[in-house]
Amino acid sequence: MAHTLLVLMEDHPGVLHRAVSLFRRRGYNIESLAVGRSETPGVSRMTVVVESENVEQVAKQLYRLIEVLKVTDVTNEPTVERETALVKVHAPAASRAAVVASVRAFEARTIDVGLTTMIVEITGAPEKVDSFIEVLRPFGVKEMTRSGRIAMTRGARIPPRTSGQRTAEYAVPEGAPDSFGSQADGST
Repeated sequence: MAHTLLVLMEDHPGVLHRAVSLFRRRGYNIESLAVGRSETPGVSRMTVVVESENVEQVAKQLYRLIEVLKVTDVTNEPTVERETALVKVHAPAASRAAVVASVRAFEARTIDVGLTTMIVEITGAPEKVDSFIEVLRPFGVKEMTRSGRIAMTRGARIPPRTSGQRTAEYAVPEGAPDSFGSQADGST
């Protein structure tokens, strides 16, 4: 089973190496790894997807690293997951229209067009990226690179609103514009 861990860590040299070494020493295969800056200056967010039955021990060891601030296993949490892929596909003039149709169907983007190739970019859920690549395979995938999965837990769901009911959660503060740009009292 694949586990998704979100790790907040200080942005210092060698921290990523020490964190990844914990997985290596335990013999875990890292399926996906993405690291980048977070909303807090000096703190990076790492999303790591590991194929294993249980990652509890390595998560605890990660948290023991001085530079690691927080470790969260979001495997069973509602999350938003995205991945980006760049794919260079064989696209001579005869098959280019079919490639372009596939790109449009998946809401991907054409990044580069050569004499016999195209580079396309797709961003979406990992399953969508997988499906897109499978659609492109018959044309001939020349090169491909994937960013690695990034994930974020979803926010709490807003309870449904009954008609005519305004609660503090939905009330627009006096004088503040609502989502349509009009004032709470109805003026614009």
